[in-house]
Amino acid sequence: MAIRNFRPYTPGTRTRVVTDFSEITSRKPERTLVVAKHRRKGRNNRGVITCRHRGGGHKRLYRVVDFRRNKHGVPAKVAAIHYDPHRNARLALLFYADGEKRYILAPAGVQVGQTVVSGPDAPIENGNAMPLSSVPLGSAVHCVELYAGRGGQMVRTAGASAQVMAKEGDYVALKLPSTEVRLVRRECYATLGEVGNSEMRNTSLGKAGRRRWLGRRPQVRGSVMNPCDHPHGGGEGRAPIGRSGPVTPWGKPALGLKTRKRNKPSNQYVLRKRRKTSKRSRGGRDS
Repeated sequence: MAIRNFRPYTPGTRTRVVTDFSEITSRKPERTLVVAKHRRKGRNNRGVITCRHRGGGHKRLYRVVDFRRNKHGVPAKVAAIHYDPHRNARLALLFYADGEKRYILAPAGVQVGQTVVSGPDAPIENGNAMPLSSVPLGSAVHCVELYAGRGGQMVRTAGASAQVMAKEGDYVALKLPSTEVRLVRRECYATLGEVGNSEMRNTSLGKAGRRRWLGRRPQVRGSVMNPCDHPHGGGEGRAPIGRSGPVTPWGKPALGLKTRKRNKPSNQYVLRKRRKTSKRSRGGRDS
């Protein structure tokens, strides 16, 4: 897999960088694993906008992904690699020996025709799922469960992986992509290897229209609004915020304020907090 650059024959292609989609082997999804999904467009059950800058975009069909990997001991053959419009990772279509078909997140390096299996006795191979107690130290894993049987909830984005650091008692220490070190129950399942499509981080949309196709509407900086529209607004020319710190349109502190609860029950499982990131590295902007 690689990325594709374009000659600047239009303003939109001057900075456009996309993946070449060479790993995708089938264009149409598996019909038995596709369901309709209503897009809320940032509105609640009363039709009131509760999340701004959402709406429009191309129609999508949701692919039902197997995050549990609960067919233990049944080998499955990778039949195809598919595109998923709801995530930046690719999907691997599995044909199980008993005739069932399922989607999983495509691990890096998985090939059509490869056999994968899940269970406590699964071999140590890329794409196999097993409890964390069976994963060797230092291995890279993804699609990690937080609670046994609930399905993978962590490390699911393209190119992401967690590292098994230590095992002690009923818990396994994982180093997450954010550099946080966290304890997870040893019976929780994880998939060996990292998520595929790692080149996604090097892509660029190139123009505002492509973001509209993805269902994201334009954002406007608060500093260019009027005082009646945003606390940062008003003034002559480029005016400062005029407050002790940046705030949201509704007056609450923003950009750097820690939102995690101090006494959250899961704090006891965090051995080392994630690294602090600056506004520039987060891609933050004026609210």
